[in-house]
Amino acid sequence: MEVCRQLSTKPVQAPKATTKKISFEEDSSTKASYEALPNAAFFVLFFSVVYFLLSRWREKIRTSTPLHLFTSSEIVAIFALIASFIYLLRFFGIDFVKSLILRPSADVWNSEDDEEENEALLGKEDARKVPCGQALDCSVPAAPVISFQKVFDEKPVRVTTEEDEEIVKAVVAGTIPSYSLESKLGDCKRAATIRRESLGRLTGKSLSGLPLDGFDYNSILGQCCEMPIGYVQIPVGIAGPLLLNGREYSVPMATTEGCLVASTNRGCKAISLSGGASSVLLKDGMTRAPVVRFGTAKRAADLKLYLEDSLNSETLAVVFNRSSRFARLQGIKCAIAGKNLYLRFTCSTGDAMGMNMVSKGVQNVLDFLQTDFPDMDVIGISGNFCSDKKPAAVNWIEGRGKSVVCEAIIKGDVVRKVLKTSVESLVELNMLKNLTGSAMAGALGGFNAHASNIVTAIYIATGQDPAQNVESSHCITMMEAVNDGNDLHVSVTMPSIEVGTVGGGTQLASQSACLNLLGVKGANRESPGANSRLLATIVAGAVLAGELSLMSALAAGQLVKSHMKYNRSSKDASSTVS
Repeated sequence: MEVCRQLSTKPVQAPKATTKKISFEEDSSTKASYEALPNAAFFVLFFSVVYFLLSRWREKIRTSTPLHLFTSSEIVAIFALIASFIYLLRFFGIDFVKSLILRPSADVWNSEDDEEENEALLGKEDARKVPCGQALDCSVPAAPVISFQKVFDEKPVRVTTEEDEEIVKAVVAGTIPSYSLESKLGDCKRAATIRRESLGRLTGKSLSGLPLDGFDYNSILGQCCEMPIGYVQIPVGIAGPLLLNGREYSVPMATTEGCLVASTNRGCKAISLSGGASSVLLKDGMTRAPVVRFGTAKRAADLKLYLEDSLNSETLAVVFNRSSRFARLQGIKCAIAGKNLYLRFTCSTGDAMGMNMVSKGVQNVLDFLQTDFPDMDVIGISGNFCSDKKPAAVNWIEGRGKSVVCEAIIKGDVVRKVLKTSVESLVELNMLKNLTGSAMAGALGGFNAHASNIVTAIYIATGQDPAQNVESSHCITMMEAVNDGNDLHVSVTMPSIEVGTVGGGTQLASQSACLNLLGVKGANRESPGANSRLLATIVAGAVLAGELSLMSALAAGQLVKSHMKYNRSSKDASSTVS
């Protein structure tokens, strides 16, 4: 169905006579002089009232009069003090006070009649006569006619009231910052609409095709994305069922690469027909590594010895664990570079991916250490010894997040009939490609065929941080002939799968639905951390299926043929963009 909806198809009407009009085109000098008068008045009022109350209370103390007994003049003065104090908070830019005081009233910013019309039109749009799958014509046209353009193109967004038009002009002129629209309007969807229109006028570029409607912009405010102008559609496919540790999972994968879901699905089929795969969680610990500096290398070594002394471990753990109910310090490993010291903290983080959690715990420990090491200069809360979103040997060797190994024995008949190759060919190809070839390329954690493909697709579908596919895709794929060479033992070892089932993008509706499909939505109340650990094993199981299928396609010479079949479209979509 069409994801993009127009809230109104009626022509723009002139505003009602009773609607207040806001003008942002006043002369700047006149406007500044008008704003300066109340500011100065409240400054004088605030300090005058403070002086008056202090004088009165000093007199009461001198005459032994109870301080809680107020005269009428004192009561008025207290109210004036509170009022002027709130005004000055607003004047100095306290955002939450601005949102309370300057939130536009309904008669200024909103038109109730327009909202009722929009809701009626939205309801009419939802009253479809056919299922959404039937609403799309997926047949290939006989002639190169763009019959699907209306499905993918969004009509240009237009402001519908004079007030919105004035705000757009103010944003274009720079009078109103674009980032402040949500707090000023109190309506995230409306803010996105106005920002989008302003951007179009500033750049002169069309945003047609980028959806705006059909998304809950309140859900991303302050946590997922700033200054939104729409959202990007990524199709989600299902691979499976994946039989893992005796349970079946339908794995959601968000991707725009043809063949990826189909290939992973074939691997899941081969695994299921062979009795399933098994996985083991080896380690669970998120890391953060601040960098500190001392005047001498000896002082840096003193702190290193202090942190690595087992007698201090309990004290440091207590300090660290104060940051959260779920954060539990597991250990600290240090590395010295001259007079600079890198401290790699590792801790469990429950069902959260845990970057913010471990950072707060690290800050607690650094504040604690400052007492005994006052000459310690904290250069940065992260010194890249963690290491986050970068390929690093420390993650490949020590692990980060969840470390998982997953294996399966694929029967010889399944290899021949489902994967269309042989055990011998797979073992030889894995040795020459994933092991020798990766070594020749100087790979770091990249001893696999395409683990990053599956990891990223699942991450986007389930609300993980896609950038963490860098270290999460560290994987070594092993293949070996077993049972007298008749069957294939295949395994993937992944030391740095960084996932969570709470926080970040996991609370968004689409991503939450995908987590619910896997049975890992939210936090596990009975066993904190169990949901995120299960998600990590599912990721490893899906990677195992993807590795098995792609390697088989390569061994059988099917890769190009498959991509030409599934990853190429006979539709000419180039003219759609124009």
